[in-house]
Amino acid sequence: MAGKSAARPRKLSVYLYIPNIIGYIRVLMNCVAFAICFSNKKLFSVLYFLSFVCDGVDGWCARKFNQVSTFGAVLDMVTDRISTACLLVILSQVYRPGLSFLLLLALDVGSHWLQMYSTFLTGKVSHKDVKDSTNWLFKAYYGNRMFMAFCCVACEVLYIILFLRAEKETEDLIDVLMTSARQSPFLLLLLALSLFGWTIKQTVNVIQMKTAADVCVLYDINKKQGS
Repeated sequence: MAGKSAARPRKLSVYLYIPNIIGYIRVLMNCVAFAICFSNKKLFSVLYFLSFVCDGVDGWCARKFNQVSTFGAVLDMVTDRISTACLLVILSQVYRPGLSFLLLLALDVGSHWLQMYSTFLTGKVSHKDVKDSTNWLFKAYYGNRMFMAFCCVACEVLYIILFLRAEKETEDLIDVLMTSARQSPFLLLLLALSLFGWTIKQTVNVIQMKTAADVCVLYDINKKQGS
């Protein structure tokens, strides 16, 4: 009984880590954002983007206050994947071809799930540990925080722009992009940077999925040879 009662405060303290509290706030912001996404697009975009920015803030807090935790890392990834997935589903209903956004959703979730699973198989602490990878882009993406941050921000900004620019259902994706690019030099630059970062991130997702799948296959081969 004494052991159990002594363990409870330690467990609670992890849940109450500063970065984890920020994670809970992110979840609440996303819930409010998606609840009003069609009635107030601008407020949705602000809340969604703030939630995304907080992803970087909680990581900084975790390192600053020595409160890095597995639970926090999982909470971050689950929040990221679900929020992006929800926005992609909405975009798939607004734009044509809608299947393109659903394929992006599948790639995002599938590649990160495989990467996490392969991380456990290899005994690594973090899914961002790709030092043994032979792909330079994959290593550059996870090895440079600023580069990864740029790609992630660019991707989310692109999706927010597409959401804000959609005036009716069944919008043509290419038409909206071309019209937006012609509207102002600033929007053209923002779209160009966003598309550049988005392209790199999707490329990394494909590399990540293939690399993680290879790890799973090699694990099975080694397991059979060992038995």
